[in-house]
Amino acid sequence: MSDLPRKALSRTAKLASLPLGVAGRATVGLGKRIGGAPAEAVFAEFQRRTADQLFAVLGELKGGAMKFGQMLSLMESAMPEELAAPYRATLTKLQDSAPPMPASTVHTILSRELGKRWRDRFEEFDDVPAAAASIGQVHRGRLKDGREVAIKLQYPGAAEALRSDLRQLGRFARTIGAVVPGLEVKPLVAELQERIGEELDYDREAQAQQQYADAFKDHPEFVVPRVIKHSPTVIVSEWIEGRPLSSYITEGTREERDAIGLKYVRFMFSGPKYAGLLHSDPHPGNFRVMADGRLGVVDFGLCARLPDGLPPAIGRLLRISLKGDGEAVRDGLKAEGFIKPRMEIDPEQLMDYLAPFAEPAREETFHFSRDWMRAQANRTSDFRSPNASLALRLNMPPSYLLIHRVWIGGMAVLSQLDAEAPFRAVLEELLPGFTDG
Repeated sequence: MSDLPRKALSRTAKLASLPLGVAGRATVGLGKRIGGAPAEAVFAEFQRRTADQLFAVLGELKGGAMKFGQMLSLMESAMPEELAAPYRATLTKLQDSAPPMPASTVHTILSRELGKRWRDRFEEFDDVPAAAASIGQVHRGRLKDGREVAIKLQYPGAAEALRSDLRQLGRFARTIGAVVPGLEVKPLVAELQERIGEELDYDREAQAQQQYADAFKDHPEFVVPRVIKHSPTVIVSEWIEGRPLSSYITEGTREERDAIGLKYVRFMFSGPKYAGLLHSDPHPGNFRVMADGRLGVVDFGLCARLPDGLPPAIGRLLRISLKGDGEAVRDGLKAEGFIKPRMEIDPEQLMDYLAPFAEPAREETFHFSRDWMRAQANRTSDFRSPNASLALRLNMPPSYLLIHRVWIGGMAVLSQLDAEAPFRAVLEELLPGFTDG
């Protein structure tokens, strides 16, 4: 599949094949068990084939299906190992690639957005995309003045595909949840639906990218490519050469993963302070490690506008929680809108629920791992647990939605990296309110 299928009926049929495929494989598995095959072997084969179909369909459709798959790839570190292992390879593929558009479609888009003589701007233009993802793909080129550039184009029909996919994924949430155990599908889909407009607006993305580039010009730790030209569906920016962060998850040394994890956290907390923005799509496909060790960032489609930086209440409440003052934390969360005025919350239970957020800040250094991430997920995923019932009673203010996503997603990436570093020092330097008082 080389072009983005736009007809809702076609895309719906492909997504509908997922639950049908699961049911079919379950039936075949039952037959093999009756025939004497070991249960473990049948289950492993079922998982592998299900993963292959699920992520082949999500990757082929791009759009909202692809974006949904990337979000799943971010959270695989929270899945039980016996369930995550068969999915890990196919999940990771969704962080960096998708089937590309044909060259003829690319040329049509560039003629419309940059003018019919668009090729006159370039000394070279590679028709083969350097990267392809959920709603767009990137080509490499060289301008007449010699600058290497990245040309990011949005897939035709991306808006329609996004909305259609997310409607269908919402309907199939229960089935997909069974395919990828341990993850709540409906909240993921709901968040994607909430952010469609931001993801599709390349003018908005270009403005955010340039704001970051200005803030981190000549920075010793981070590289953000400057924007050269943009339109609602095309962004031309400086090319940066680097190794995908995702490759270090599987192949990096202990020293490399620790260093990358620390830079990754520093970038996330530096954005609000120096650029007035929070990069809100933390999956590894958006980051590159440069030859000189700096961290390059290549996608700014989803950013929270924080002109005053992160809310000081976050750092203040984190500091108070480290002191063990549950009542003060409860009152602070109520003041910020996390607890509704008439809702009664036990301070000790609240502190237990919030422990994972505070734990990395408790020690000078902290080791994120898949085991740690899974343990935290288990604390709230078991409906019999008091933490699960408490989670349902808390309220997420709209202004904190993306901040919460980045906090959780960032911990998931650090757990994939198995990173250990002095993260507390980052909070002391960059998190407002953490060192006050």
